[in-house]
Amino acid sequence: MDTTAAIATAAEQPLTLAEVELDEPRADEVRVRMVACGVCHTDAIVRDQWYPTPLPAVLGHEGAGVVEAVGTGVGEIEVGDHVLLSFAHCGHCPNCVEGWPAYCHTFFERNFGGRRGDGTTAFSRGGEPVSSHFFGQSSFAGRTNVHVNSVVTVPESAPLETLAPLGCGIQTGAGAVLNTLDPQPGSTLVIFGAGAVGLSALLAAKVAACGTIIVVDLVPQRLDLARELGATHVVSGQDGDPAEKIREITGGGAEYALETTGVPAVFETMTRSLRALGVGGVVGAAALGTHASMDIGTLLPTGITIRMIIEGDSVPSTFIPRLIGLWEAGLFPFDTLLRSYPLDAINQAFTDSAEGRTLKPVVVF
Repeated sequence: MDTTAAIATAAEQPLTLAEVELDEPRADEVRVRMVACGVCHTDAIVRDQWYPTPLPAVLGHEGAGVVEAVGTGVGEIEVGDHVLLSFAHCGHCPNCVEGWPAYCHTFFERNFGGRRGDGTTAFSRGGEPVSSHFFGQSSFAGRTNVHVNSVVTVPESAPLETLAPLGCGIQTGAGAVLNTLDPQPGSTLVIFGAGAVGLSALLAAKVAACGTIIVVDLVPQRLDLARELGATHVVSGQDGDPAEKIREITGGGAEYALETTGVPAVFETMTRSLRALGVGGVVGAAALGTHASMDIGTLLPTGITIRMIIEGDSVPSTFIPRLIGLWEAGLFPFDTLLRSYPLDAINQAFTDSAEGRTLKPVVVF
């Protein structure tokens, strides 16, 4: 069947809206009519080939929609189900079985390979393959075939246009706090970067009842928003050494820290912002081959821990419903970060996100 998709054709070039041919869902897939899809920094860096997903490609990995067809091997999901879409994982390797699907042994090829395991693509154009199955879904399309492990069912009453970004960026920030760092009530946490991921982490820190929540950014408007959302302190990266200010605010360094920018200098600052035995998490995506420095001589006696975190260490089928419950209770107002765009304005959504005018764009079909 034919469907409209936004296709990445070349690095650092706008996406192209075009009709593509969508094949039939395989046994382990469902066909989803898309209602909305969040736009994530990862879409931009893959478009620009920081990661080698073959182009042309249909990206998009925070999809939400309605199931139109199910493969012969799909069990509990039915036609008409409302679903959110998240990252792909095999479901049977040791890490998946032990509850760590973001560290699936085949995570990279399933999420960035642009192909099914048998080498086929769900999309084609003019007889030529177009990469699909980005994060198991490729949701910048009116309809798409999604691997069953990327699907999370939600109630029919759930507002899909609002909930779509939970599939990646929002759950990454929130999960890094609630699942990985797991700060104790009253503890100190510093968040580097006040984009959608960092502010989602801030909202999660409020849920965790952190006592001191510090947000570091370069943009005054984002720091103002961080205060509105519950940060107890904000620090401008343009005003001196943030690590010194953090150590002053916390009386020696933060117990927990989260780096969301992917900038090596910010990572180094984070390591200096922790107190002895502090724990730092890194979720900011950087180009393959990016290196950051650590002062081993100074840091060794501190006993700090640094964790690299993928997708907030979440199990989407249980963590996404938890976030929905917190949002419904008024405890996790991530919807304040969102701005909607029609599909034909998807390139404007990318631009507004890159230039800081929009924290979390959501394309609505």
